[in-house]
Amino acid sequence: MGLGKVSVRINGADCGIEAIMLGVVTSVGGSLFGYDTGQISSMLLFEDFIDRFGQTQPDGSKAFDTIISSLIVSLMSIGTLIGALSGAYTADWWGRRRSLSFGVFVFIVGNIIQITAMDSWVHLTMGRLVAGLGVGNLSVGVPMFQSECCPREIRGAVVASYQLMITIGILVSNLINYGVRSIQASDASWRIVIGLGIGFSLPLGIGILFSPESPRWLAGRGKWEESRMSLARLRGMKDDPYNELVLDDFKEMQQSIAEQNEAGQGTWMECFTSRPSEIPRLVYRTFLGCAIHLLQQWTGVNYFFYYGATIFNSAGIQDPIMVQLILGAVNVATTFPGLYIIEKVGRRIPLIVGAVWQACWLLIFASVGVARPPTEYESSGIVMIVAACMFIASFAMTWGPFCWVVIGETFPLRTRAKQASLATAFNWFGNFLLGFLTPFANDGIGYGFGFVFFGTNLGAAFLVYFFLYETKSLSLENVDTMYSDKSVKPWNSNKWVPVGYISRNTRDNAYWHRRSSILDEQRLHPGGDAAMGITEKSADEKDGSPRPPTSVQLETVLGAGDERRV
Repeated sequence: MGLGKVSVRINGADCGIEAIMLGVVTSVGGSLFGYDTGQISSMLLFEDFIDRFGQTQPDGSKAFDTIISSLIVSLMSIGTLIGALSGAYTADWWGRRRSLSFGVFVFIVGNIIQITAMDSWVHLTMGRLVAGLGVGNLSVGVPMFQSECCPREIRGAVVASYQLMITIGILVSNLINYGVRSIQASDASWRIVIGLGIGFSLPLGIGILFSPESPRWLAGRGKWEESRMSLARLRGMKDDPYNELVLDDFKEMQQSIAEQNEAGQGTWMECFTSRPSEIPRLVYRTFLGCAIHLLQQWTGVNYFFYYGATIFNSAGIQDPIMVQLILGAVNVATTFPGLYIIEKVGRRIPLIVGAVWQACWLLIFASVGVARPPTEYESSGIVMIVAACMFIASFAMTWGPFCWVVIGETFPLRTRAKQASLATAFNWFGNFLLGFLTPFANDGIGYGFGFVFFGTNLGAAFLVYFFLYETKSLSLENVDTMYSDKSVKPWNSNKWVPVGYISRNTRDNAYWHRRSSILDEQRLHPGGDAAMGITEKSADEKDGSPRPPTSVQLETVLGAGDERRV
């Protein structure tokens, strides 16, 4: 049996093995982000790393000045911010697949620069900056590619797996750091850690070239037949491309994309003005995506992963790298329930509950650290470790994976790459601020920094409740239609059902059988307009909702008297 025939039933629908493998391969991009996040925390404590890149202190010893450690950690986030913005161009110019391969190539170049550093922290930091360009490019491309390719029945879980791989990357780096700490007096310790990142990136850079291209990117370029074949492969029906499920997916996608194609390519300015397309709530969605991703970083999770070993070392914990390993293990284990929750419960409620839960544990962490310093009270250190674990468990199940799903779903195709780039850039901007400011905060307000994260988590809960729409089980085109419907509010959006559906999970087959597709029209009118089947809107379509074609419209498409498809 060919690969094109292989599919499995998930959530009541056929999903191709290629779609599942695509999700696995692309999620490796997340492991690169996580691996770097986890590796730097412990490397800052390695003897050889400090001797080579640290600064001579007044007493003659070597240690990192606060500003230098901040720059080493945080400048990678500047690279990722720039890389995220560049991802809008590479994803649109070259296609989603080749853009991801380019991101891996840049990441490898950055790691090579780091490995070759000898005594200059500037050399090392420039390597981290370049590697950041690649990771930033991937952080835009991976969730967007997954969202555009995966069937709606598994889209949330697949995109959430990007965060799972981030957590696995963090855990793997912690394990490797724990393993090489016995040779931390040698430069092999940190060079091995950085070099292994190159090996972890190769499955993505090579494997992605064997995956189907995004059907929505192909359709956006007018390659309708290639788009349909890509959908067939992703449904596991390569040898049955005219299967009813494939055609219904194609028909559901075509109208929105064809209409957006007629309006031309979206611009950066359009993300902030909605002109000339005038797509409803376009600017709203730009700021929503940016705010959610900025707040994802300012939940405080990388406060523990960037500087956790340093924080717990200063708290008097005997083995801070072991504590970091425990946090990494909790992060991975609790991400798995998130993959289930996102498809069964949805997006909004877990994000709201997660933010409130995180705020509570951060309040405990900060209060105990300030009132009973762990350097004086051993029990305080234990309570703070428990609070950190409970916070990370919630983040891993909710805000970690769900935010990547949101940016993959929220934006219309016309401006999706640019809006996703902006949202991801704000993620990395928040990451930079956190990485840069934490050493100064530790020197100044100490554990009181946790009170800041307490407030940002509460703010995140309010943001989701009042502004984020529930997108569970909707196609990307129907997500766009829902955001465009001015009568729908975020708090009742879970009740919205698109036209052509009995419920969000059940299509009205009679409706879709009545719909013609662009490919039908191209066969009937080979020299005509590629978007011929997207007929002029009638009065009852002005609200943006698709309607079945009328008999007059069908005569225009099929030829007078030919109503075989009705």
